[in-house]
Amino acid sequence: MPIKMSIDNPDQEAMQSLMIETKDSSDRSIPSGNTPPSSSSSSSSSGVVASNTDFLSQALRFLFCFAGLQVSYLTWGYMQELIMTTTFEATPGAPDGRFPSAAFCVFSNRFLAIIVAVIAVRVRRGAVFANNVAPLAAFAPCALSNTMSSWSQYASLRYVSFPVQTVFKSSKIIPVMMMGRLLKGTSYPLGKYVEAFLITVGVAVFSIASKSGDSDTSTELIGLLFMCMYVFFDCFTSQWQDKVYATYGRANVDPYQMMLGVNSTAILMTTAGLVVSGDVPKIIEFFRANPTVLQYNVITAITSASGQLFIYTTIKEFGPIVFTVIMTTRQMISICISAVLFGHAMTIKALSGALIVFGVLFYQIRMDYLARQIRTRS
Repeated sequence: MPIKMSIDNPDQEAMQSLMIETKDSSDRSIPSGNTPPSSSSSSSSSGVVASNTDFLSQALRFLFCFAGLQVSYLTWGYMQELIMTTTFEATPGAPDGRFPSAAFCVFSNRFLAIIVAVIAVRVRRGAVFANNVAPLAAFAPCALSNTMSSWSQYASLRYVSFPVQTVFKSSKIIPVMMMGRLLKGTSYPLGKYVEAFLITVGVAVFSIASKSGDSDTSTELIGLLFMCMYVFFDCFTSQWQDKVYATYGRANVDPYQMMLGVNSTAILMTTAGLVVSGDVPKIIEFFRANPTVLQYNVITAITSASGQLFIYTTIKEFGPIVFTVIMTTRQMISICISAVLFGHAMTIKALSGALIVFGVLFYQIRMDYLARQIRTRS
């Protein structure tokens, strides 16, 4: 059962409730004068059971989206960093031994995503494009922004350290809210801005305090520019996708159609970029000298495709703000995994930052649950 969200203001509803809103109290049966007292009691008991079932069902859906996003993008992030930061065998087109094209990484992700989306849409809708309510042109703006955000993120790894990139990624919650206000006139209560600010501060503290050494702090101005581009375009992408759902109806545009529409437009842009830049001969030459890099790209493409499915499902079911909160917590989880795998010590400051973030998230879930219980009783 989908979340009840206003078409005019879906983000505010999503931010106010991570879980599903129950049916309005007016939907409940009201016993008439000749109805036995036991009927009222039975109806009330049935309502409580249905309410608990709905809550559990939506909680499981949320956990499924959360776990899917974490597994897909933790793997994707590791492979991405491996491709862009490792020094491989040098080639004439890449004398420094570094992979020569961030644009190709974006292209490979889009290519596999289209294959997955075509199969899924064909199975679910009976046709690839014939039954689509939203035209391809509706996806073009977020396809462009998605392409630019992915390219900026890949390119930035040449110039910024892991903690710096993590801090930038963790600062997206407030920009997403501002982008929602700009694109759709969405308004948020002050308390939501405070919660978003605390989450951003907590992740920033956790990230900076978790750096592995002084060598991790180096950065360049061009790297910061790439990260600013990444934040801007990424915020635009999620908000525009939510606008497409709201404009054409959430029941009419499923996650697979969204995936197909965005990637079909995006691959045209990335292909044109590869041709214009002249990267294709360099890439082929690099793969011949370093065949393992091609395998890394395939793994990255697979996890990117699965991640996109979870992205579109999460935004449709819970809204872009909840999606951003989930992806923000991924930054801390990735550092925790790094600490376990590479033996980095976790400082008190880092743990304090983690407590801030998870404290705010648990507070949000608790308050949403209590509000839902009050609506159920009224």
